[in-house]
Amino acid sequence: MEENYNRIISDLKKKIYKNVYFLHGDEPYYIDLIIDFIQDNVLTDEEKSFNQVVLYGEETDMPSIINTARRFPMMSNQQVVIVKEAHYLKDLDQLTKYLEHPLDSTVLVISYKYLKLDKRTSLYKALDRNKNVELYLSERLRDYQVPDWIDSYLHDHNIKAERNVSYILTEYLGSDLSRIVNELDKLMIGMPDGEHIITTEDIEKCIGISKDFNNFELQNAIGRKDLLKANLIVNHFGHNPKDNPMPVTMVTIFSFFRKLLIYHHLNDKSRNNAASILRINPYFVSEYEMASRNYGPGKIIEVISLLREFDMKSKGFGDLSSSEGDLLKELIYKIMH
Repeated sequence: MEENYNRIISDLKKKIYKNVYFLHGDEPYYIDLIIDFIQDNVLTDEEKSFNQVVLYGEETDMPSIINTARRFPMMSNQQVVIVKEAHYLKDLDQLTKYLEHPLDSTVLVISYKYLKLDKRTSLYKALDRNKNVELYLSERLRDYQVPDWIDSYLHDHNIKAERNVSYILTEYLGSDLSRIVNELDKLMIGMPDGEHIITTEDIEKCIGISKDFNNFELQNAIGRKDLLKANLIVNHFGHNPKDNPMPVTMVTIFSFFRKLLIYHHLNDKSRNNAASILRINPYFVSEYEMASRNYGPGKIIEVISLLREFDMKSKGFGDLSSSEGDLLKELIYKIMH
Protein backbone atom coordinates (compact mmCIF):
# COMPACT_ATOMS: atom_id res chain seq x y z
CA MET A 1 0.00 0.00 0.00
CA GLU A 2 2.63 2.54 1.05
CA GLU A 3 4.94 1.37 -1.74
CA ASN A 4 2.25 2.04 -4.36
CA TYR A 5 1.48 5.39 -2.76
CA ASN A 6 5.15 6.41 -2.99
CA ARG A 7 5.26 5.34 -6.65
CA ILE A 8 2.15 7.38 -7.49
CA ILE A 9 3.50 10.50 -5.76
CA SER A 10 6.88 10.04 -7.43
CA ASP A 11 5.23 9.94 -10.88
CA LEU A 12 3.08 12.96 -10.10
CA LYS A 13 6.16 14.92 -9.07
CA LYS A 14 7.67 14.04 -12.45
CA LYS A 15 4.44 15.24 -14.13
CA ILE A 16 3.65 11.72 -15.29
CA TYR A 17 -0.15 11.70 -15.18
CA LYS A 18 -2.69 8.94 -15.72
CA ASN A 19 -6.05 9.64 -17.37
CA VAL A 20 -7.95 8.31 -14.38
CA TYR A 21 -7.07 7.77 -10.71
CA PHE A 22 -9.55 5.47 -8.98
CA LEU A 23 -8.75 5.48 -5.26
CA HIS A 24 -10.65 3.01 -3.09
CA GLY A 25 -10.34 1.19 0.23
CA ASP A 26 -11.18 1.44 3.91
CA GLU A 27 -8.08 3.48 4.91
CA PRO A 28 -8.71 7.10 3.87
CA TYR A 29 -5.30 8.46 4.89
CA TYR A 30 -3.35 7.70 1.71
CA ILE A 31 -6.34 8.48 -0.51
CA ASP A 32 -6.56 11.95 1.02
CA LEU A 33 -2.82 12.49 0.58
CA ILE A 34 -2.97 11.62 -3.13
CA ILE A 35 -5.97 13.86 -3.73
CA ASP A 36 -4.36 16.74 -1.83
CA PHE A 37 -1.16 16.39 -3.86
CA ILE A 38 -3.03 16.39 -7.19
CA GLN A 39 -5.22 19.27 -6.08
CA ASP A 40 -2.23 21.35 -4.99
CA ASN A 41 0.40 20.52 -7.61
CA VAL A 42 -0.88 19.45 -11.03
CA LEU A 43 -2.06 22.94 -11.98
CA THR A 44 -0.67 26.36 -11.18
CA ASP A 45 -2.79 28.75 -9.13
CA GLU A 46 -3.66 30.66 -12.31
CA GLU A 47 -4.71 27.49 -14.14
CA LYS A 48 -6.90 26.21 -11.29
CA SER A 49 -9.52 28.95 -11.76
CA PHE A 50 -10.76 27.53 -15.06
CA ASN A 51 -9.38 24.02 -15.10
CA GLN A 52 -9.86 22.44 -11.67
CA VAL A 53 -13.28 21.14 -10.69
CA VAL A 54 -14.31 19.37 -7.49
CA LEU A 55 -17.58 17.41 -7.57
CA TYR A 56 -19.38 15.43 -4.87
CA GLY A 57 -21.06 12.10 -5.47
CA GLU A 58 -24.15 13.03 -3.47
CA GLU A 59 -24.72 16.13 -5.62
CA THR A 60 -23.94 14.88 -9.12
CA ASP A 61 -24.18 11.85 -11.44
CA MET A 62 -21.90 10.05 -13.88
CA PRO A 63 -23.21 11.72 -17.08
CA SER A 64 -22.39 15.11 -15.56
CA ILE A 65 -18.97 13.89 -14.44
CA ILE A 66 -18.19 12.45 -17.88
CA ASN A 67 -19.32 15.65 -19.62
CA THR A 68 -17.04 17.66 -17.33
CA ALA A 69 -14.12 15.29 -17.96
CA ARG A 70 -14.57 15.63 -21.76
CA ARG A 71 -14.12 19.40 -21.71
CA PHE A 72 -10.85 20.75 -23.03
CA PRO A 73 -8.68 22.87 -20.71
CA MET A 74 -8.51 26.64 -21.07
CA MET A 75 -5.05 28.17 -21.34
CA SER A 76 -3.52 25.05 -19.82
CA ASN A 77 -2.30 21.62 -20.90
CA GLN A 78 -4.30 19.83 -18.24
CA GLN A 79 -7.70 19.84 -16.62
CA VAL A 80 -8.23 18.27 -13.17
CA VAL A 81 -11.62 16.83 -12.22
CA ILE A 82 -11.88 15.46 -8.69
CA VAL A 83 -14.92 13.45 -7.62
CA LYS A 84 -15.22 13.07 -3.86
CA GLU A 85 -17.65 10.79 -2.00
CA ALA A 86 -18.02 8.64 -5.12
CA HIS A 87 -19.67 5.88 -3.06
CA TYR A 88 -22.89 7.92 -3.28
CA LEU A 89 -23.01 7.57 -7.08
CA LYS A 90 -25.69 5.10 -8.14
CA ASP A 91 -24.51 5.00 -11.74
CA LEU A 92 -20.77 4.65 -11.16
CA ASP A 93 -20.56 1.75 -13.61
CA GLN A 94 -21.10 4.27 -16.44
CA LEU A 95 -17.46 5.22 -15.94
CA THR A 96 -16.63 2.21 -18.13
CA LYS A 97 -17.91 4.18 -21.14
CA TYR A 98 -15.51 7.03 -20.44
CA LEU A 99 -12.62 4.58 -20.00
CA GLU A 100 -13.02 3.50 -23.62
CA HIS A 101 -11.98 6.96 -24.86
CA PRO A 102 -10.65 9.10 -21.99
CA LEU A 103 -9.45 12.62 -22.74
CA ASP A 104 -5.66 12.81 -22.48
CA SER A 105 -5.76 16.41 -21.24
CA THR A 106 -8.02 15.51 -18.29
CA VAL A 107 -6.82 14.07 -14.99
CA LEU A 108 -9.96 12.47 -13.53
CA VAL A 109 -9.70 11.51 -9.86
CA ILE A 110 -12.38 9.31 -8.27
CA SER A 111 -12.37 9.09 -4.46
CA TYR A 112 -14.20 5.93 -3.37
CA LYS A 113 -13.22 6.07 0.31
CA TYR A 114 -14.18 3.57 3.01
CA LEU A 115 -15.25 0.93 0.49
CA LYS A 116 -13.53 -1.52 -1.83
CA LEU A 117 -14.67 -1.84 -5.41
CA ASP A 118 -15.88 -5.39 -6.08
CA LYS A 119 -13.32 -7.17 -8.27
CA ARG A 120 -16.11 -9.11 -9.97
CA THR A 121 -17.72 -6.01 -11.47
CA SER A 122 -17.20 -4.93 -15.07
CA LEU A 123 -16.05 -1.53 -13.82
CA TYR A 124 -13.24 -3.02 -11.75
CA LYS A 125 -12.10 -5.16 -14.68
CA ALA A 126 -12.17 -2.15 -17.02
CA LEU A 127 -10.13 -0.08 -14.57
CA ASP A 128 -7.66 -2.88 -13.89
CA ARG A 129 -6.82 -3.62 -17.51
CA ASN A 130 -6.47 -0.01 -18.63
CA LYS A 131 -2.81 1.11 -18.68
CA ASN A 132 -3.85 4.74 -18.41
CA VAL A 133 -5.67 4.17 -15.12
CA GLU A 134 -4.20 4.17 -11.61
CA LEU A 135 -6.34 1.78 -9.58
CA TYR A 136 -5.15 2.28 -6.01
CA LEU A 137 -6.36 0.24 -3.03
CA SER A 138 -5.77 1.72 0.43
CA GLU A 139 -6.41 -0.92 3.09
CA ARG A 140 -6.62 -0.31 6.83
CA LEU A 141 -3.61 -1.65 8.70
CA ARG A 142 -3.97 -4.58 11.05
CA ASP A 143 -3.46 -3.65 14.69
CA TYR A 144 -0.15 -5.53 14.85
CA GLN A 145 1.17 -3.50 11.89
CA VAL A 146 0.44 -0.08 13.40
CA PRO A 147 3.37 0.20 15.88
CA ASP A 148 5.91 -0.38 13.10
CA TRP A 149 4.06 2.16 10.93
CA ILE A 150 4.29 4.72 13.73
CA ASP A 151 8.02 4.06 14.14
CA SER A 152 8.50 4.41 10.38
CA TYR A 153 6.56 7.69 10.28
CA LEU A 154 8.67 9.10 13.11
CA HIS A 155 11.87 7.85 11.43
CA ASP A 156 10.90 9.71 8.25
CA HIS A 157 10.71 12.87 10.36
CA ASN A 158 14.07 12.17 12.06
CA ILE A 159 12.34 11.44 15.36
CA LYS A 160 12.89 8.45 17.63
CA ALA A 161 10.58 7.13 20.34
CA GLU A 162 11.01 5.19 23.53
CA ARG A 163 10.36 1.48 23.28
CA ASN A 164 6.73 1.47 24.45
CA VAL A 165 5.50 4.67 22.78
CA SER A 166 4.26 3.18 19.50
CA TYR A 167 2.45 0.36 21.31
CA ILE A 168 0.76 2.68 23.80
CA LEU A 169 -0.34 4.98 20.96
CA THR A 170 -1.73 2.02 19.02
CA GLU A 171 -3.62 0.74 22.03
CA TYR A 172 -5.14 4.18 22.62
CA LEU A 173 -5.68 5.44 19.06
CA GLY A 174 -6.35 2.21 17.16
CA SER A 175 -5.47 1.90 13.47
CA ASP A 176 -6.92 5.19 12.19
CA LEU A 177 -3.84 6.63 10.47
CA SER A 178 -5.25 10.13 10.12
CA ARG A 179 -5.90 10.31 13.85
CA ILE A 180 -2.47 8.84 14.61
CA VAL A 181 -0.68 11.34 12.35
CA ASN A 182 -2.61 14.22 13.89
CA GLU A 183 -1.47 13.21 17.39
CA LEU A 184 2.12 12.53 16.27
CA ASP A 185 2.32 15.92 14.57
CA LYS A 186 1.12 17.58 17.77
CA LEU A 187 3.81 15.70 19.68
CA MET A 188 6.54 16.75 17.26
CA ILE A 189 5.44 20.38 17.19
CA GLY A 190 5.50 20.49 20.98
CA MET A 191 9.00 19.07 21.26
CA PRO A 192 11.67 21.49 22.57
CA ASP A 193 14.35 22.54 20.08
CA GLY A 194 17.14 20.02 19.82
CA GLU A 195 15.12 17.11 21.22
CA HIS A 196 14.43 14.22 18.86
CA ILE A 197 13.07 11.49 21.16
CA ILE A 198 9.42 11.09 22.12
CA THR A 199 8.96 9.65 25.60
CA THR A 200 6.02 8.13 27.44
CA GLU A 201 5.98 11.32 29.53
CA ASP A 202 5.47 13.30 26.30
CA ILE A 203 2.40 11.30 25.25
CA GLU A 204 0.93 11.63 28.74
CA LYS A 205 1.47 15.40 28.70
CA CYS A 206 0.42 16.15 25.11
CA ILE A 207 -2.20 13.48 24.35
CA GLY A 208 -3.43 12.55 27.80
CA ILE A 209 -2.53 8.85 27.66
CA SER A 210 -1.28 7.72 31.06
CA LYS A 211 2.18 6.21 30.75
CA ASP A 212 1.54 4.03 33.80
CA PHE A 213 -2.16 3.20 33.60
CA ASN A 214 -3.09 1.78 30.21
CA ASN A 215 -3.95 -1.59 28.69
CA PHE A 216 -0.40 -2.14 27.50
CA GLU A 217 0.95 -1.79 31.05
CA LEU A 218 -1.89 -3.95 32.42
CA GLN A 219 -0.97 -6.69 29.95
CA ASN A 220 2.64 -6.55 31.08
CA ALA A 221 1.67 -6.63 34.76
CA ILE A 222 -0.51 -9.69 34.18
CA GLY A 223 2.27 -11.42 32.27
CA ARG A 224 4.76 -10.78 35.08
CA LYS A 225 2.15 -11.66 37.73
CA ASP A 226 2.73 -8.26 39.27
CA LEU A 227 -0.48 -8.21 41.30
CA LEU A 228 0.17 -4.83 42.91
CA LYS A 229 0.74 -3.05 39.57
CA ALA A 230 -2.27 -4.81 37.99
CA ASN A 231 -4.53 -3.74 40.86
CA LEU A 232 -3.33 -0.14 40.66
CA ILE A 233 -4.14 -0.06 36.93
CA VAL A 234 -7.54 -1.74 37.37
CA ASN A 235 -8.45 0.71 40.15
CA HIS A 236 -7.49 3.58 37.85
CA PHE A 237 -9.69 2.11 35.09
CA GLY A 238 -12.57 1.78 37.55
CA HIS A 239 -12.37 5.48 38.39
CA ASN A 240 -12.03 6.49 34.72
CA PRO A 241 -14.40 4.12 32.84
CA LYS A 242 -15.03 6.47 29.91
CA ASP A 243 -11.32 6.68 29.09
CA ASN A 244 -10.78 2.96 29.72
CA PRO A 245 -13.79 1.00 28.43
CA MET A 246 -13.87 -2.63 29.58
CA PRO A 247 -14.46 -4.10 26.06
CA VAL A 248 -11.16 -2.64 24.85
CA THR A 249 -9.33 -4.04 27.89
CA MET A 250 -10.92 -7.46 27.34
CA VAL A 251 -9.79 -7.53 23.71
CA THR A 252 -6.23 -6.60 24.73
CA ILE A 253 -6.05 -9.34 27.37
CA PHE A 254 -7.58 -11.94 25.04
CA SER A 255 -5.11 -11.09 22.28
CA PHE A 256 -2.23 -11.41 24.74
CA PHE A 257 -3.24 -14.87 25.98
CA ARG A 258 -4.08 -16.09 22.49
CA LYS A 259 -0.54 -15.21 21.38
CA LEU A 260 0.86 -16.71 24.58
CA LEU A 261 -0.86 -20.01 23.81
CA ILE A 262 0.65 -19.94 20.31
CA TYR A 263 4.07 -19.21 21.84
CA HIS A 264 3.80 -22.30 24.06
CA HIS A 265 3.35 -24.52 21.00
CA LEU A 266 6.19 -23.07 18.92
CA ASN A 267 8.95 -25.53 18.15
CA ASP A 268 11.30 -22.66 17.33
CA LYS A 269 11.06 -20.05 20.10
CA SER A 270 13.95 -17.94 18.84
CA ARG A 271 13.27 -14.23 19.04
CA ASN A 272 12.95 -13.57 15.31
CA ASN A 273 10.80 -16.61 14.61
CA ALA A 274 8.49 -15.95 17.58
CA ALA A 275 8.15 -12.30 16.58
CA SER A 276 7.23 -13.31 13.04
CA ILE A 277 4.63 -15.87 14.11
CA LEU A 278 3.11 -13.71 16.86
CA ARG A 279 3.32 -10.57 14.69
CA ILE A 280 5.00 -8.51 17.38
CA ASN A 281 8.18 -6.50 17.64
CA PRO A 282 11.16 -8.76 18.50
CA TYR A 283 11.81 -6.56 21.54
CA PHE A 284 8.66 -7.89 23.20
CA VAL A 285 9.32 -11.61 22.74
CA SER A 286 11.07 -11.68 26.14
CA GLU A 287 7.80 -10.63 27.77
CA TYR A 288 6.02 -13.61 26.25
CA GLU A 289 8.86 -15.84 27.35
CA MET A 290 8.46 -14.61 30.92
CA ALA A 291 4.67 -14.93 30.81
CA SER A 292 4.95 -18.50 29.50
CA ARG A 293 6.66 -19.44 32.76
CA ASN A 294 3.78 -17.97 34.76
CA TYR A 295 0.92 -19.34 32.65
CA GLY A 296 0.94 -22.87 31.27
CA PRO A 297 -1.33 -23.98 28.39
CA GLY A 298 -3.95 -25.31 30.81
CA LYS A 299 -4.14 -22.02 32.71
CA ILE A 300 -4.37 -20.08 29.45
CA ILE A 301 -7.40 -22.11 28.36
CA GLU A 302 -8.94 -21.33 31.75
CA VAL A 303 -8.19 -17.61 31.27
CA ILE A 304 -9.82 -17.57 27.82
CA SER A 305 -12.90 -19.22 29.36
CA LEU A 306 -12.92 -16.54 32.09
CA LEU A 307 -12.73 -13.79 29.47
CA ARG A 308 -15.79 -15.20 27.70
CA GLU A 309 -17.65 -15.46 31.01
CA PHE A 310 -16.87 -11.88 32.04
CA ASP A 311 -17.59 -10.56 28.57
CA MET A 312 -21.13 -11.92 28.97
CA LYS A 313 -21.39 -10.46 32.48
CA SER A 314 -20.28 -7.03 31.22
CA LYS A 315 -23.20 -7.18 28.77
CA GLY A 316 -25.68 -7.92 31.54
CA PHE A 317 -25.94 -11.70 31.26
CA GLY A 318 -25.73 -13.28 34.70
CA ASP A 319 -24.73 -10.07 36.50
CA LEU A 320 -26.92 -6.99 36.47
CA SER A 321 -25.50 -5.14 39.47
CA SER A 322 -21.69 -5.09 39.22
CA SER A 323 -19.95 -2.11 37.63
CA GLU A 324 -17.36 -2.62 34.88
CA GLY A 325 -14.67 -1.69 37.41
CA ASP A 326 -15.81 -4.36 39.86
CA LEU A 327 -16.07 -6.98 37.12
CA LEU A 328 -12.57 -6.16 35.90
CA LYS A 329 -11.14 -6.43 39.42
CA GLU A 330 -12.71 -9.86 39.85
CA LEU A 331 -11.54 -10.99 36.42
CA ILE A 332 -7.91 -9.94 36.98
CA TYR A 333 -7.88 -11.58 40.40
CA LYS A 334 -9.08 -14.89 38.94
CA ILE A 335 -6.61 -14.68 36.05
CA MET A 336 -3.65 -14.14 38.36
CA HIS A 337 -4.54 -16.76 40.99
